[in-house]
Amino acid sequence: MNLLNITTYRHRNLLMNDPYRPGYHFAAPGDYAYPGDPNGAFFADGVYHLMYLYYNHDTNAYHWGHQVSRDLLHWQQRPDALTSDDYDKGCYSGGAFLDEDGTAYLTFWKFPARDPAVDLSGIGMACSRPPYDHWERMNPIAINATRWGILDVEIDGKTVQLGCADPSNIWKADGMYYMQLGNLCVLNEYRRREDAPDFYRGNWTELFRSRDLKTWEFVHRFYDRPHIGEGDWPDASEDDMCPSFLPLYDAPIDGKPTGKWLQLFISHNKGCQYMVGTLENEKFLPEVHGRMTWRDKSFFAPEALVDDRGRQIMWTWLVDNIHDDLQRFGWSGVFSFPRVLWWQDDCLHMAPAQELEQLQHHHQCFTGTKTPDLPVKNGESVRIKTLWKPTEAACGLKVRCDGKNGEHTALYYDRAAGKLVMDTSASGAETKKICEEAPLTLADGEELALDVFIDHSVIEVYANDRQAICRRVYPTEPAAAMGVSLIGDPAAALQIDAWEIAPTNQF
Repeated sequence: MNLLNITTYRHRNLLMNDPYRPGYHFAAPGDYAYPGDPNGAFFADGVYHLMYLYYNHDTNAYHWGHQVSRDLLHWQQRPDALTSDDYDKGCYSGGAFLDEDGTAYLTFWKFPARDPAVDLSGIGMACSRPPYDHWERMNPIAINATRWGILDVEIDGKTVQLGCADPSNIWKADGMYYMQLGNLCVLNEYRRREDAPDFYRGNWTELFRSRDLKTWEFVHRFYDRPHIGEGDWPDASEDDMCPSFLPLYDAPIDGKPTGKWLQLFISHNKGCQYMVGTLENEKFLPEVHGRMTWRDKSFFAPEALVDDRGRQIMWTWLVDNIHDDLQRFGWSGVFSFPRVLWWQDDCLHMAPAQELEQLQHHHQCFTGTKTPDLPVKNGESVRIKTLWKPTEAACGLKVRCDGKNGEHTALYYDRAAGKLVMDTSASGAETKKICEEAPLTLADGEELALDVFIDHSVIEVYANDRQAICRRVYPTEPAAAMGVSLIGDPAAALQIDAWEIAPTNQF
């Protein structure tokens, strides 16, 4: 056995012996996916393409890894889509676009050229034809920044700083191509100060357009910073980065267009969130805002696509990893499970992609149980669906329970507070101690439907297809933390079903 095979064998064992490595959530196959944003997602000819940002230690640069799947479950590694060479040090995040002729395009925030006379960073593009295994960078770059993440332009005789980072996916309308650019570096330039000019405070993106995907011109800000009524709209400290802009449909599968568009994005200080609105005269008009993380930014960097069944499907990077996971386990980087988004009854709905059902086996039914403890077959890889009758008392589940040391993660609905809760304060010494609370109001008499799935360190909980929380936890003794129990009166549980979930990751 040569040295290369020995190294591969040892790395494979590191992955297999990691008790926190997910079995069916997308996990980076190796190296350091931090930042580990999902990027460049698109659907073509029955195949889902998903890129992931990672730091390649062989080239000492940021690459886009590339994986493909036909079922959203089993992913095959393809050659890296974006790499580095003598020209620059790689790239950060961006999006993807499939044109009518079958050519796919990637947009990305590129690092400065090693020769500053060439470019000072900006927005790069790459293109590929089926089967999309090899990508060619397009030169010159699409938009050349004045400095890192910022483009200085003259508007009405005045120099204005535009955001020039994290391009969105491209979309096409009336023969014109459009993309957004994120504003993080402009906010950082002004230190997010309260005395900064109002023009440079808060979240916005810049809209650019092109007729040929080569020459791009600035149009205007894509939307005005919203100040709409009451609610938790972004404040002046929040940027808009990693934007994804796609149409919404009215059902989780085979839906019809609603005329609404979904802007997924992050602020670097508060994580993943969204706005829903309309697109009129090259301007986005936000009407609804919501968050997907509330206490920190653990749910981060959204990426989405629309497939041939009219499904908008998103992934995020879960940033609440163990800080030294690369050194301990030889890898870093996990995505949330594919989440389907649709617009119905003036509300953004969400649910795990139905492909998850293909992995379910060993069905157990605990309906009518008299005790809170549920003897599930595999407490570290399980899906549990519960239906509760309306009650004022909190109801839900404790999962990854270790009776010996009292560790557990609590997932429940607090009707009085109108909140879906995930409490990780007793989830293990290396777990981030957070009691995350997502707003959720049920109608009078409405039953509570909780859909919980556990994948080693990843826990996701959905409620009534209208709210969800996803985090990672790290039990001190993973092999012992297999217990599941009910929170609330067992008699209030109308239905309890559990399935073991088969792994799909090779290691």
